[in-house]
Amino acid sequence: MSNPFRDRSDGMAPGRDAAGPADRHAALAAGLIRRVFRAIQTPLAFRLWDGTAVDVGPTESPFAVVFRSRGVFRRVFRRPTPLRFGEAYIEGELDIEGDMFAAMRAADAIEHVRLPLGTRVTVLVGLLRV
Repeated sequence: MSNPFRDRSDGMAPGRDAAGPADRHAALAAGLIRRVFRAIQTPLAFRLWDGTAVDVGPTESPFAVVFRSRGVFRRVFRRPTPLRFGEAYIEGELDIEGDMFAAMRAADAIEHVRLPLGTRVTVLVGLLRV
């Protein structure tokens, strides 16, 4: 079964998916997402501002987190709190497509993720380049 969020065409540069991001900033962001969530057992899907799809986890995700801009990606990943996600969602800078209840369950799992200091430093430095 293919990911229904990968091929959506909503004005966000269709075709920028499995073949790789056309935007080098999106490529860096995709790498950061994979690094942060590589050990998580909850399926997650993300779509970046240029349409790049990033899937993480053991199976396909029933939802996708959509970052509408580089700026919102940097803000949310710099300090990934439920408040930041909520503010970005309400302001329309971030969207959840698909199963909202699955997204809430995944958010609970994500809150328990603890990154080693080295990974946190790498992510913060990487955010300067995104």
